[in-house]
Amino acid sequence: MSSSLLGEALTLEQLSTDPHPYLARLRSEEPVSWVSVLDGWLVTRRDLCIQVMRDAEAFTVDDPRFSTAQVVGPSMLSLDGPEHRRHRDPFAGALLHAQVRDRFTDRVNQKARRLVGDLAPLGRAEIRRDLAGPLAVAVVSAALDLVEVEVGTVLDWYEGIVGDVDRLSRGEPATGAGREAVIQLGEQVSKSAATRTGLLAAARSELTSKELISNAAVMMFGGIETSEGMTTSLFWHLLTNPEQLELVRNDRSLGRQAVEESLRLEPAAGRVDRYSTRDIDLAGAPIRKGDLVIVSLTAANRDPETFPHPDRFDVLRPNARAHLAFAQGPHACIGIHLAKMETLAALNAVLDLWPAVRLDRTNEGPTGLVFRKPQSLPVQWDPRTHTSQT
Repeated sequence: MSSSLLGEALTLEQLSTDPHPYLARLRSEEPVSWVSVLDGWLVTRRDLCIQVMRDAEAFTVDDPRFSTAQVVGPSMLSLDGPEHRRHRDPFAGALLHAQVRDRFTDRVNQKARRLVGDLAPLGRAEIRRDLAGPLAVAVVSAALDLVEVEVGTVLDWYEGIVGDVDRLSRGEPATGAGREAVIQLGEQVSKSAATRTGLLAAARSELTSKELISNAAVMMFGGIETSEGMTTSLFWHLLTNPEQLELVRNDRSLGRQAVEESLRLEPAAGRVDRYSTRDIDLAGAPIRKGDLVIVSLTAANRDPETFPHPDRFDVLRPNARAHLAFAQGPHACIGIHLAKMETLAALNAVLDLWPAVRLDRTNEGPTGLVFRKPQSLPVQWDPRTHTSQT
């Protein structure tokens, strides 16, 4: 293991709350560091993160310790090579930019405006629970043809899966709630795949029933977690940087740029895990076969070699899209276009229908070891000035 004490001194609390100063020091002094509390090597420099993610031969996800696979079973997220492509391709082809634009634009915008419009007369809301979460659940349910399932049920499944994945990532035992959620989801997935024409039906001819369920579980919890985190963090960044919010209010074309910059500063998934397939030296770190190698997307996205003034939220940043929030290589997120569409739809609806939105009180920023977002984001506005939905 590394002889440096930098990684050895890190705690889960530091990595979960405000990891940025610690990650910055690692990136500068020891970009591949053994972190005892994570039982793995933490990669923090952007170029090295890209190298690991692109080299599936040397750094694989196909390992029995992979936390997501322990909960949902083998899927596109936990396989490599031909098997990975067999699981991934049926879904990826249906989520290309053009297909997402044509199939989802109207329904995502309508759902966002309906959620925001229904809340407008109240004068206050909590962004995560009242807007970001419900919007993410609605879109994922539509994509997976889970339209007959209650929103609360989908959220229960999601929280059970994410909770156990997070516990396993911390080295704690799973509760079993995730596996139970997969069983219940599987019953609905089997029904939807047989009777509808969406993503599940398209993949049914390529995958077994068990494989279809595990991939649906990955898309469900990944889609909800990513989109909910993206949307909540975007509003936190804008509302805590009022001059940036004003730029977006005055030039709505900057909304897309604001989404990218928020993703750069706080990716919804802060890390991706790989396992070394052989002994390898990475930036001087003596990685051994089987070692856990953790790619810190959070650290890579604040690498000053690519992003000057990396801790600054700047909607005019010219290269904000160079972030790695959706990973790179064969496991780059296939839901990128749909997730960005959701977050932008939420932003546009709020700017239209809550014109004076502001923080209700001082709030802590994004937290979380793996999945990062503000845990709560109460906001308020003057309901007498809200714009009609029509």
